[in-house]
Amino acid sequence: MTDQYTGPSAAGLRFGVVAAKFNAPIMKKLLNACLDALAARRVAAQDVELVRVPGAFELPLVARTMAKSGQFDGVICLGAVIRGDTPHFEYISAEVSRGIGQAALDTEVPIIFGVLTTDTVAQATERADPGKFNRGGEAAKCAIEMAMLMRRMRKRALAGTEIPRAKCLAGLGRVLAESEPPSHGISPSGSRTCAPNLVPI
Repeated sequence: MTDQYTGPSAAGLRFGVVAAKFNAPIMKKLLNACLDALAARRVAAQDVELVRVPGAFELPLVARTMAKSGQFDGVICLGAVIRGDTPHFEYISAEVSRGIGQAALDTEVPIIFGVLTTDTVAQATERADPGKFNRGGEAAKCAIEMAMLMRRMRKRALAGTEIPRAKCLAGLGRVLAESEPPSHGISPSGSRTCAPNLVPI
């Protein structure tokens, strides 16, 4: 299935892709769909670095290392964890999701959870299929969207669009002094009041 994309170009963005080797037939579909989606959005091949790891459990460490390097606008984690006869599925799924989420918070780089967690091989195959759920492609789209969002937010911060903290506190002090003291957001006239938006968004 060809990804017909007409949205904003992601040219110039750099992505790390960390893909597990385990469940190889499923991973092949997941990975190819992800790379195709990046290419369809004008991400150059030289701006994508692919690293393969043994299984899903190893994804968070490598993703965190790539994010910390400062070389990538986003990192995409791809894997497939399929339920078996033991509690192994629950342990792996929980640790992978926790690790990926924590890595993103620690590094402030978008790290995308493109890991299938299914009850059966058939479910995983269907979700990896580009003609059906296309989870690999969706992970790539999510990475691009988040990378663009974070880039805009960082540019805004560098441009100094936020009101300095001291000014915010001074303004809040004046507001509190001038509205002495309506209880539970109700003014003396009986109308409901609200706090001002001190930091422009």
